[in-house]
Amino acid sequence: MEKKRLAILGSTGSIGTQTLEVVRCNPERFEVYAICAHRNVELLIEQAREFKPEVVCIADEKLYDQLKSALGDLDIKIWAGESAIAEMVTFPSIDIVVASMVGYAGLRPTIAAIKAGKTIALANKETLVVAGELICELAQQYHSPVLPVDSEHSAIFQSLVGEGNNEIEMILLTASGGPFRTFTLEQMAHVTAADALKHPNWDMGAKITIDSASMMNKGFEVIEAKWLFGVPAEKIQVLIHPQSIVHSAVQFADGAIKAQLGAPDMRLPIQYALTYPDRITSNFPRVDLFAIKDLLFEQPDMNRFPNLRLAYEATAKGGNTPCVLNAANEVVNLAFREGKCGFLRMSEIIAKTMATATFVAKPTYEDYVETDKEARRLAEQMVHGK
Repeated sequence: MEKKRLAILGSTGSIGTQTLEVVRCNPERFEVYAICAHRNVELLIEQAREFKPEVVCIADEKLYDQLKSALGDLDIKIWAGESAIAEMVTFPSIDIVVASMVGYAGLRPTIAAIKAGKTIALANKETLVVAGELICELAQQYHSPVLPVDSEHSAIFQSLVGEGNNEIEMILLTASGGPFRTFTLEQMAHVTAADALKHPNWDMGAKITIDSASMMNKGFEVIEAKWLFGVPAEKIQVLIHPQSIVHSAVQFADGAIKAQLGAPDMRLPIQYALTYPDRITSNFPRVDLFAIKDLLFEQPDMNRFPNLRLAYEATAKGGNTPCVLNAANEVVNLAFREGKCGFLRMSEIIAKTMATATFVAKPTYEDYVETDKEARRLAEQMVHGK
């Protein structure tokens, strides 16, 4: 069996570390060729010493000397900076690029990997939120397969395998509802970042956990599903499913519904993206159907969680509006975690930024770069009361 060589973007994050767990369990199938991180240099050093990749890259150039010194006894290329990450993914030896960097930062290296014809295991949903049309065009042009890693999109993908051109009537995108599913607006007005980081089912990074609590994560997933599966947003229905057992489903034109079920464990969709179309043995937790007493499904409340409505509005308007949505959200998400912005205020700032930022109907990559800068500036001014 020939090993698949992996480049893992964001190897120290939640998806990156779980991808390395999959590699550990399947050393005969996978080889880690390149890894990168933003600033977590200590964990990156540990990973480099364990997996001994060809290339290790740190985005924060100020940490280059520390990384190089710690790995000086190993025959490893040590790189730093955003340009280096984008170059790293183009190495001919790499088969699969696991795109798991957080936020807008993942866009540039993902585009570079697509242009190099790599298979993309996509965990960075912001890439499709910001520039979905461009990414889809490039993936087709360079024959670069894009396989979803998000549990919901993996579930949809798995439900579509073998269905050919059968018409999709509705995509049923499930959401746990997060820690504030039953909270009133008055209660949510006083929640803190510590409250929001207590997700009931999933162990994720801080940024995505806050996005889950505000339902922006699910709004992003609506936009992502639109591009991944070629389905308009009005055919994507969000269902609140607090048990997180049904990861998502597809309803077809004849009324039949196919769903993928499993324990809330990201290693399963990660492994499926890496081994598709094969399924291999794993020791991941199994769902005990006899132990499940209820599978609840509820309508989302867009009055209490307006971020979901804003995401639908952004994809309906199109152009660079989803890019504005993402940039403003990254600003307020960080501000909330730092105690500079209230939970409900986040949605207000995002909405105002969307209404204020320059609209570009047919954006180029350069337009996305400028849009991201403008939207961040506008949102930061509002955070600071200007």
